[in-house]
Amino acid sequence: MRQTRWGFTIVELMIVVAVLGLLMMIALPRIDIQRYRVRGAVQALGTTMLTAQRQAVTEQHDVIVYFDTTGQLLRVHSDRNNNGVIDAGEHTRPVRLGEGIVFGRGPAAAMAAAGSNTVNVTKTLGGVQALVFHRDGSASEAASFYITSVTAQRGNVRPQDARALLVERATGRSQWWRFTGAGGTWVKVF
Repeated sequence: MRQTRWGFTIVELMIVVAVLGLLMMIALPRIDIQRYRVRGAVQALGTTMLTAQRQAVTEQHDVIVYFDTTGQLLRVHSDRNNNGVIDAGEHTRPVRLGEGIVFGRGPAAAMAAAGSNTVNVTKTLGGVQALVFHRDGSASEAASFYITSVTAQRGNVRPQDARALLVERATGRSQWWRFTGAGGTWVKVF
């Protein structure tokens, strides 16, 4: 009696791989990767701001967020002695904007509540714009900043890639906004 072997022939596997390849060639150009990168970046940065505010309340000391527009990152400093200086033993961590993401709003219209500058923070520490979260949860000032994709910033296209993050002074709460591109309107995301 002959045993039957179950499986696929190499020809059948090659046909499946070819069909998958064709499907990928059709589908990939339709996927807007920039949209997902910008969305992920604003969520990460918004969460960073919320975490910094909560850390200040929990640990009962200032937490400073520095806006490094040249390095395209935020620096979060746990200022244990509230002196506004990074001292030995105080924890500082960088938070990168993400691949293909930069500070700016590209061709998107400025949001009235956020101002027109890329980073709207007046306080500087060590020559860098900084926002301080205090132990009562409040922020040193109302602040905002914009992020967008590199494509939108350099090519003056894709205004819908723009996102804004606003921080309320009294409560230290963060709001995330996105530019719709339609009629110059901004919509609150969170």
